[in-house]
Amino acid sequence: MSIEPLHKSITVPWKPEAAFRRFTTELATWWPLRSHSVGGRDAVSCVFEEHAGGKIYEVWRDGGRSEWGTVLVWDPPGRVEFTWHPGRESAEAQLVELRFTAVDEGTRLDLVQSGWERFGTRGTRMRRAYNLGWAYVLRVWAGRNRSPLVLALDLVVGVVDPLVRLKQRRAASR
Repeated sequence: MSIEPLHKSITVPWKPEAAFRRFTTELATWWPLRSHSVGGRDAVSCVFEEHAGGKIYEVWRDGGRSEWGTVLVWDPPGRVEFTWHPGRESAEAQLVELRFTAVDEGTRLDLVQSGWERFGTRGTRMRRAYNLGWAYVLRVWAGRNRSPLVLALDLVVGVVDPLVRLKQRRAASR
């Protein structure tokens, strides 16, 4: 079964060099760890190592970390490609390619995520979830923190996150 790659695009008023740097080198300054991390509230930072073979990971309050992926292609300021498997084994990793293209308005970022088949029967459902997730993340990256999507998801995370953590604590105490 083949599942269509996920495509997302967004345009920002920055030069490609600045857009590329913000997504990679400055990842920790903008990535929404509260809603998009393995560790949730225990996640305090994230790292994007700037070279082919480099790791992408989050860092936890206790010094632990969770790997999100590995950089496969490092070609600033036009392209970066990496595996993507936050919270999962690398055998389930998808491939994410980002292209940064100069346009009249600044830079268009094109994201393509493929490899949904690795999820087996969950592939289509995971692709739908990532469609919404990347829309949110790219708006945050672009500095559009007041967009309706970002505000709505922030509200959902603010309500759901404490409920999920409470359920986890109760299950752990049994």
